[in-house]
Amino acid sequence: MTTAVVVGGASGIGAAVVDRQRAAGVDVVVWDVAESADVRCDLRDPVQVDDATSATLDRIGPPDLVTVTAGIGHGAMLLDVDADEWDRVVGTNAKGVWLAMRALARPMLGAGGGSIVATSSVSARLADATMGLYCASKAALDMVIKVAAIEWAPTVRVNGVAPGVTDTPMLGRAPRDKGWLQRVAGRTALDRLGTADDIAEVIVDTHAMRWVTGQIVTCDGGLSLQSPIDPLGQA
Repeated sequence: MTTAVVVGGASGIGAAVVDRQRAAGVDVVVWDVAESADVRCDLRDPVQVDDATSATLDRIGPPDLVTVTAGIGHGAMLLDVDADEWDRVVGTNAKGVWLAMRALARPMLGAGGGSIVATSSVSARLADATMGLYCASKAALDMVIKVAAIEWAPTVRVNGVAPGVTDTPMLGRAPRDKGWLQRVAGRTALDRLGTADDIAEVIVDTHAMRWVTGQIVTCDGGLSLQSPIDPLGQA
């Protein structure tokens, strides 16, 4: 039986990945800070990551597939945030994801390999005012993914998936039918926000691509195709 770990699998994109993998007969272990997780783990804590890895190996052995969707959002101008906020955002979205990837890659390398997919964002390459810390954290993650793909080849494939704006709990209570989310949907070529299952579909398919590694697969409905200059005044 294929085995898998989904880090951040209790909600949002991670939960959608879990649903798809379990429907396909995969034995999935969910890591998350939520009480519903199979293994409780805060990615920012290396000790918790190591403990979660040990618990996972006891349960399923070295996993074949690892998906890391855990992450946090952030919005503020660069001049208005303090160093602790930088540490929290980058420490979760880049360092924390790296800690989980590293911990699970070690047994995977010893057991014959597998696939790791981490969730990045189109914000890794699009500069957005008020999102500097988030953009920086995802840009750092993209490079971690690429370097890991080189260092762990040919045994473990490592890729990323970069969603656009996706309707998940990370968006909070922002109304979907007006304001900035309505404008984003209008500027997306496919004329809607993404769903968690849209992204999960790409993640599961990326795991199956045996001749692909070190890539960041964009899944944004065409949002990043258009210039933010908006010359037609349609935003």
